[in-house]
Amino acid sequence: MNTAPQSRMDMQELAHCIAALRPTLLRLAQLQLRNPAWAEDAVSETVLAVLQGAQRFNGASQLKTWIVGILKHKVLDQLRQHAREPTVADAGDDGEEDLDELLFKGDGHFRAMPEHWADPCSELQRDQFFAVLEACLEHLPNRQGRVFLMREWLEIDSHVICQELGIAPTNLWVQLHRARLRLRECLQSNWIGAPPR
Repeated sequence: MNTAPQSRMDMQELAHCIAALRPTLLRLAQLQLRNPAWAEDAVSETVLAVLQGAQRFNGASQLKTWIVGILKHKVLDQLRQHAREPTVADAGDDGEEDLDELLFKGDGHFRAMPEHWADPCSELQRDQFFAVLEACLEHLPNRQGRVFLMREWLEIDSHVICQELGIAPTNLWVQLHRARLRLRECLQSNWIGAPPR
């Protein structure tokens, strides 16, 4: 495996990587923004920023990590831009893609293979865990899910979250506490305490 930074990124390889990551990027943006149009805008702006900044990527981190980092900033931009616009909560997510379809092909193989397989069982277990965690996040009530993702995924300061959402610090901590309890319960039911398949 070549660990030396790439001096010049192959644009065709970059385009293939972006296309493979797009469903994951869109899912991450939708989890936070809870608005398909805003999520699509954040992903489109991310792709544009990646293409424009490809020469600045030096290979110090994985390409996926770099792209997801850019997405985080674009999601924050969307949150700021639409901070005062009301959002309509989805009654049900019946029409959305299944999580398995995002991670696996029809034949059961991964859509995107990792660069190296140090321990295939650990990698598979980790991927399945994060698929369960993502599903648990989707079942949080809208406000709890948004607060949890703003604090834990986007790493926004607590006082900024309180200002953005117009809530008191005590309310924020209550929402975070409840979200963590629900996530723990969901993970215990669907991952930790679930019978082996």
